[in-house]
Amino acid sequence: MTTLTHFFANIRWQDVLDIVLNSYVFFRFYILFRGTNVLRVLFGLACIWFAQKLAVSLGLIVSSWISQEITAAAALIVVVIFRNEIRGVLQTKNIRGILWELPKRSITTPIEVIAESAFKMARKHIGALIVVPGREDLEEIVQHGLKWQGTISSEMIVSIFWPDNPVHDGAAVVRGDRIREVGCILPLSVRKDLPSNYGTRHRAALGLAETSDALVIIVSEESGAVAIAKDSRITRIQDPVTLEKHLKEHAGQRLRSRSDLMNEKIELGLAVFLSAAFTLGIWFSITRGFDTLASFEVPVEYRNRDPAQQIVNTSANTVKLQFSGSRSLLDAINPNQVRVRVDLSKAATGSNSYTITREDITLPPGVILKDVQPPVVDVDLDITAQKELPVQADFVGKMPDDRTLAQVRLAPYSVTVIGANGFLDKLSTIYTEKISVADLEEGSGAIEVGLTINPAKLTLAAGNRDTVTVYYTIRKKTSYK
Repeated sequence: MTTLTHFFANIRWQDVLDIVLNSYVFFRFYILFRGTNVLRVLFGLACIWFAQKLAVSLGLIVSSWISQEITAAAALIVVVIFRNEIRGVLQTKNIRGILWELPKRSITTPIEVIAESAFKMARKHIGALIVVPGREDLEEIVQHGLKWQGTISSEMIVSIFWPDNPVHDGAAVVRGDRIREVGCILPLSVRKDLPSNYGTRHRAALGLAETSDALVIIVSEESGAVAIAKDSRITRIQDPVTLEKHLKEHAGQRLRSRSDLMNEKIELGLAVFLSAAFTLGIWFSITRGFDTLASFEVPVEYRNRDPAQQIVNTSANTVKLQFSGSRSLLDAINPNQVRVRVDLSKAATGSNSYTITREDITLPPGVILKDVQPPVVDVDLDITAQKELPVQADFVGKMPDDRTLAQVRLAPYSVTVIGANGFLDKLSTIYTEKISVADLEEGSGAIEVGLTINPAKLTLAAGNRDTVTVYYTIRKKTSYK
């Protein structure tokens, strides 16, 4: 429970948006391609991908390598094999239909005419094959015949399959309210368990049904029977009403009962849930499944100090933080996003110890704190005081033997400094920066130099400058004989 709470506490709004957006993309993908072989293949590849992640977590080297190679080539395989189905969906949908509309097939195929024509030809023992495509593209399955583009009518269908017509032995492909092609050659089924009375028409219809989601109407020339081939099986049809029912179901025009509507809602709800679960699994495996460790050296900020107190000494000015998170997230961390702040509002004069907790550390969302070194810092505080100290020039180097520094005067000759009381008690003088006497010219002169003040321990009181003017006089030595 603690791990789950910590997980949700560290999730970013970007992560929520990322999961919702990609879940919707997967859901739309399901809506557009449901019922096609594209979705079935992708579902299989998703199972392989999850198996690969499981193999990696279990340390199965060969299994993880094989499944990784399969998933790596999956995108190319899907695009190449199912390019016609993908193109068909994109070409028949407008942008609204692709992005948010639920698919509603607008079928204008005159089903009653086709059913009536099939039984009309059956009574006359005229053989026929009528192909009604489904969602899948038949471009590479059906061997093309003659372009027809004729509006469907009973007379046209009968005339196409009339024995004296040159194209009567082929199949007619119906799309919408038109017969698009006639004289088409369908792939033959190679099954060995078919009844002996099934002729070439039955085997051709079953061959197409085995390789696509199309529905094929078969009218037997010998027996005058009507059947349909769909989902790799042939079903005998007894009357036009039954044939119309099958055609409507194939075209998506089946009258839906209350239970049908409920089943569709359950299907869509399950699709939403699985899309979100699949996206969450991918996101979790990327952002959490490959967690890495990283260390950062972060300065400690001491805040809310009483103005009457001053920090004399600290055991650590920086701490080493160890983080856990995805590599991409750790690489994107800005140093300004990580801070360690110690609250000194309740500190007393003297030595104080503070344990650095998670509340003292600011981290970007999605990053988990693993360790802090050192976990405890000591802070020594003292009362702030002022003290006036004389300034002394710090001369260095050696002057020529024939010269001497005769006179030195500083302006100002003293400064007032602010610092910890204990530290000020030990100070008696403030020195200037080093002055090389070798660079001073003979005679009188003046130079301006800075004061050597450690800003971490001392500051100048208001009205005091951080430089002094050194007036000097250099003379030649008097020689006595």
